[in-house]
Amino acid sequence: MIKGTFFCIDAHTCGNPVRLVTSGHPSLNGATMSEKRQDFLTHYDWIRTALMFEPRGHDMMSGAFIYPACNPNSDASFLFIETSGCLPMCGHGTIGAVTAAIEAGLLTPKTPGKLTLDVPAGQIQVEYQLTQNKVDWVKIHNVACYLAHRNAVIDIPGLGLLTVDIAYGGNFYCIIEPQGNFPGLRNWTANDILHWSPIVREAASSLKCIHPDDPTVRGVSHVLWTGSTLNEDSDGANAVFYGDKAIDRSPCGTGTSARLAQLYAKGQLAVGDTYTHESIIGSQFIGKIEEETQVGQHPAIVPSIQGWARVTGHNSIIIDDDDPYAHGFQVV
Repeated sequence: MIKGTFFCIDAHTCGNPVRLVTSGHPSLNGATMSEKRQDFLTHYDWIRTALMFEPRGHDMMSGAFIYPACNPNSDASFLFIETSGCLPMCGHGTIGAVTAAIEAGLLTPKTPGKLTLDVPAGQIQVEYQLTQNKVDWVKIHNVACYLAHRNAVIDIPGLGLLTVDIAYGGNFYCIIEPQGNFPGLRNWTANDILHWSPIVREAASSLKCIHPDDPTVRGVSHVLWTGSTLNEDSDGANAVFYGDKAIDRSPCGTGTSARLAQLYAKGQLAVGDTYTHESIIGSQFIGKIEEETQVGQHPAIVPSIQGWARVTGHNSIIIDDDDPYAHGFQVV
């Protein structure tokens, strides 16, 4: 029995996959995308695992659904899915989904070149440049971001003590700078990152992380390792770990936002400063601190992230109840 058919546009943002699901959307209860996210997680998470996990996806797979706007001033709403869950916000996913949707004619903005989107983390502003029906770049004005924990020391079995920061960029990130027990990104292999990241994330879970405005957004979900750059015009490099064994191939939009919030809070960046952030494969996002703001008791920033995406194909995915792997699986 066919449980569902999902038409998708597959793309990548600076190297990391984005699967824009264009049909098969479940009807979700809730007035906001945060509420709709909770309804999706409660009743429809099988769609996420079926589309993101093997055999239809892979460890790095991520995607998005387009929904009608929740607010009168918005153009549309996005719901983000990936192997790690249904995220409050996804930067590379927004860039890829906007690119795919605009090029396919699935989004018609009120103002050409600009979008207002409702996402589970709040409302974001988006700019893009369209040349001959191709999107050249997308720039996201993200939700407010802040440093939640500064210079926290965690003990990693087998590695030793690490001094870390926890910053919110739409998701909570544990950020590790080069130090005694971490020689820097370029001195570790991808296997090193995959090995230590889950252990670091588990240790960082002792640090309380609850968003002041939305208690459903909680806990460290991503680990961001930093180091020296491959490109001379990059200001910093990172490798973001998410899910059970995924390394972001893009510079990570919410990770870059968290990094900007961290550097701002530590006095290393100011309003108006730009920061070219590099991924593990050398692709780049351009981050900028647009303005200062406040989140609860935390001084915060509104960052922007600019990057590009390319469509790679169109996909019709069938979920068949007779398939023993209908809801997907992972080999961990």
